[in-house]
Amino acid sequence: MDNLAFEMHEDAKQNAVSAGKMNATSRMEMKRQWSLMRIFLVCLLACTITTAVGVLILSLVYVNHSQPRSEVHLGLEALQTATIPVVQKAVDPKFQFLNHLPKSKVFEFPGGAIQWARYRNNVKDYVSIEEEAFGSSLNRQRSQMTLGTLRIKSNGLRAPHWHFNANEHGYLAQGTAWIGVVDDGGVVTTYNVTAGQVIFFPKNTVHWIKNVGNEDCFFLLFFSTHDELQTLDVDDVFFSTPEDIASRSLKPEGGINFIRTFRKQKEDQGVNLPPNLAELVVNATYVQSADSQVWRYFYDLKGSKEYQFPGGVIQLAQYWKNRSELSNNEKIFSEFLNQHQNALSLSTLRIYNNGLRQPHFHFNANEMGYVISGCAQVGIINTQGTTEFNIHIGDVVFFPTGTQHYIKSTCDEDLLLILAFSTEDQLQTLDMDDYLQATADHILAQLFFKKQSEFKKIPKFKEDQAINLP
Repeated sequence: MDNLAFEMHEDAKQNAVSAGKMNATSRMEMKRQWSLMRIFLVCLLACTITTAVGVLILSLVYVNHSQPRSEVHLGLEALQTATIPVVQKAVDPKFQFLNHLPKSKVFEFPGGAIQWARYRNNVKDYVSIEEEAFGSSLNRQRSQMTLGTLRIKSNGLRAPHWHFNANEHGYLAQGTAWIGVVDDGGVVTTYNVTAGQVIFFPKNTVHWIKNVGNEDCFFLLFFSTHDELQTLDVDDVFFSTPEDIASRSLKPEGGINFIRTFRKQKEDQGVNLPPNLAELVVNATYVQSADSQVWRYFYDLKGSKEYQFPGGVIQLAQYWKNRSELSNNEKIFSEFLNQHQNALSLSTLRIYNNGLRQPHFHFNANEMGYVISGCAQVGIINTQGTTEFNIHIGDVVFFPTGTQHYIKSTCDEDLLLILAFSTEDQLQTLDMDDYLQATADHILAQLFFKKQSEFKKIPKFKEDQAINLP
């Protein structure tokens, strides 16, 4: 008897084998079709790219022939400007020590103007790369110095304000002003200053300056910081204070409604001069406080002792360890200055025509100077070599601590500089002739390869040659 089950199994196996062969054949066929499709797509893409490139070339040729030559040239220049970085020119090393302040930005206010020789946190705030080099040098050397010029119109007011991070020292070069200072006990000190006198405001002390003369006041202001100066004006504080807080603090008649009558001006009132000032102020008085108060914040530099040299004159507003030659009022200033950390010392330096402030350096202070009149040649000798440049009215110079420098007057008129030094102690200075005279002849002979007797040719002067005149 035939086994039907076996026969059925065999048939199924054969059918399965046949189906497998058919499936394999189908897969191979589909694979060939997909390969042909990929070849077709690649060819289509290549044709598309070729066509696009051809159209672009034809377009460029058409543009080249249809546009004027000048336009094509300008287009190429614009392309170059957009893609090629601009290489900054090298900054002359002298601008580490020199700032042409008259070329700097003028900050205009209703009552005057301010210009700065200072460090900026944002490099975009510098007018030029030369100004940036000077500001960066002040900051890098930790100079404790910033300089600003303040011009106040007649009847103008430098609004009451204070500085968070610096003492302020001012020299009045022109005009007459009335000063007000409010100390930490709420005591108000007011006094008058004229050209040639010095003012001093300790850090975080509220103060104001009012022009009470007919001509502009022109101040040179030095601040004891090498960082961005931080200042707050009283009007800005008032308008930033919530109305209810201001009302409760001041307790004015009318309460909060009175506070709401104040309107903030659109224009910064840092140096203020309202057009209707005569309507606002009647019978103003400019009183002088007692000397014991005034001389903490004031010094009569033009009336102080003159240190005479063959080639010029120096006067100093500084702390003196030996105060025997000071007046009682000058002693008050000297002591008060010494009590404030990072205060500055001020000086005027007058060099006659062809006079030389001989090479010297300061042990304990950076130096910053402003040219009031005349012109000069300046030399700076440091570890990088010697840098020489000329200075004129309005220029600012900077000499880091320990850096040997000299100043030679080159104009017919006297050179007059106002100088600031970053020390609240007595300034310590050493001149070239002093340290060479103090060095033994045999040491100099060995150093310069000259006979010891040769150094007898360098004379010793009875008169100090700090400012020399042949």
